[in-house]
Amino acid sequence: MATSGFTTDQYELLDFGSGRKLERFGEWILDRESPAADAQQRSDPALWKTADLVFNRSAGGDQQWSANTNPRGKNEKLKSITPTGAEFPPWEISFGEHFKLRLQLSPVGHIGVFPEQAKNWAWLMRQVRRGIKAYGEPLRVLNLFGYTGGSTLAAAVAGAEVTHIDSAGNIIERARENAKISGLQDAPIRWIQEDAQLFCQREVKRGNTYHAVILDPPSYGHGPKNQVWKINQHLGELLANCSKLTEQQRSFMLLTSHTVGLGAADLEAMFADRIFGHCSAGGSTGEMQLMGKPPLRLRAGTYIRFP
Repeated sequence: MATSGFTTDQYELLDFGSGRKLERFGEWILDRESPAADAQQRSDPALWKTADLVFNRSAGGDQQWSANTNPRGKNEKLKSITPTGAEFPPWEISFGEHFKLRLQLSPVGHIGVFPEQAKNWAWLMRQVRRGIKAYGEPLRVLNLFGYTGGSTLAAAVAGAEVTHIDSAGNIIERARENAKISGLQDAPIRWIQEDAQLFCQREVKRGNTYHAVILDPPSYGHGPKNQVWKINQHLGELLANCSKLTEQQRSFMLLTSHTVGLGAADLEAMFADRIFGHCSAGGSTGEMQLMGKPPLRLRAGTYIRFP
């Protein structure tokens, strides 16, 4: 059985509610915050006792990982847990037979994957193969805000030449490691630590072009030289530059957003206007979701896909 593009032994949404979500990532069950689940009721309160690892944020802003006081079974690895999660050993999950991702606890509650992106990865692979067939050459794909490389590896395994951009050097190293453990260390991927906005501005000036762009912008962030990114202020300009970079041979575009308050209709209108020049044309819009056993479905952001 598959859920959200992963087999259930690799990832599964087990329950959500009261502002939290309970998920299995490979061998570990995690209990973490989820603002999207604030107004929801938990379907199986007893199931939450099976969590191995719990991430909490106090009213004072402190954040910490802890081991469940009553885990499913005693495990020596749980003894190494620290509030930052830094000492807990990494583990891996696989996206089918396509690629692997190494997961690691972070001080802010992330672990190196957003599983709601899995259906987008499957879509990306289909689009790359379609584009290669149409153009008769490898697709040049630009992945902005590339994080730990899920979208990059999906495009690369399908035959694309990928330029992976992220502002954090340690995150790029994790993405490179994911390529290595997936057997894609020799794939045509350029790993670049750079501010996404500045990189696109320079690529436009250099006259470089791409067949496709993937964007998963944060609500707020910083570039490697402390450049400020605010999605409400800067996304429009970035999309306009992505339009210029792909206007000669545009095969596909993918924009995803987790920003609360940026509605799907506004995002779709901005995408259509900045990419195509008018609001009456654009991509297909939908909700990213985390899915468990029916009827478990948790909204996890918005996607816009072209075509």
